[in-house]
Amino acid sequence: MYDISDPPLAKKVSHGFDMKHFNNATQAMNEAWETQRDERYLFYLLENGNASLMLDFQQVSISAPSICYIFPGQIYSRLMEEKGSGWLIAVEAYLIPREYRMVFDSQFSLNQPFCLSDNLISQCNRLLNLLKEKTAESPESPFFQGVVHSILHAFLGIAASCFNQPINGALTAKRPKELALQFKHLLLEKVKTLKSPAAYAAILNVSESYLNESLKKATGYSVSYWIQYHVLLEAKRLLYYSSLNVKEIANELGYDDHTYFSKLFKKSEGTTPLTFRMQYRK
Repeated sequence: MYDISDPPLAKKVSHGFDMKHFNNATQAMNEAWETQRDERYLFYLLENGNASLMLDFQQVSISAPSICYIFPGQIYSRLMEEKGSGWLIAVEAYLIPREYRMVFDSQFSLNQPFCLSDNLISQCNRLLNLLKEKTAESPESPFFQGVVHSILHAFLGIAASCFNQPINGALTAKRPKELALQFKHLLLEKVKTLKSPAAYAAILNVSESYLNESLKKATGYSVSYWIQYHVLLEAKRLLYYSSLNVKEIANELGYDDHTYFSKLFKKSEGTTPLTFRMQYRK
């Protein structure tokens, strides 16, 4: 369905992740950051300098030392980097412990970078240099997979602890937050076929009003907002990466009436789907 170029870190190894150290003079990084998407989690650790990324058509500015991550399926590209150096790590979802992945997945929209302390950036650098050193050894070495995965998990644990912050900077009740995460996972799975808040509430065995109240407490926005947000996000991804026409995209997203879909898109984005496609495919 998608016309997708090779991801920046090709899957050259069998242990489920790949990594690369870069600096502003590294040709490999200039080639790596063409606009694309990856089906793995990408972690971008900036040691020094400043950088600017485009994530799902929104600009994110990063000042070192910082870490940010990119969800599987997000469209991304590097816009700018000034004397920057750091790491890019791509990890298969199955390698990320469930409790860590729940933290990474708890962001409902654009994930923002986390500013690292001198101590944390030093710890991350030591772990990633050790990880790079160990992966260069023979895979036949005793306990090779266990050792490299343990080092990787230590880095992922630090990253998860950085992003394990209360949503919107405030403490939220445990049940609303849990329900919000359940809704998000369900939404990502069903958004092409289910557009009704009541349908999601029924699957989650709660009332529509309680689901709406929980989402507002946990995220500040309603169920309807998040349904539309993810529909339009996937529409933008399809417009950018696929060769489907607007009618086919509307059908792919569960809309029989492509005219209604186009009006919905224009009302939200201020431009038609075709204009959006031409703008980002320059």
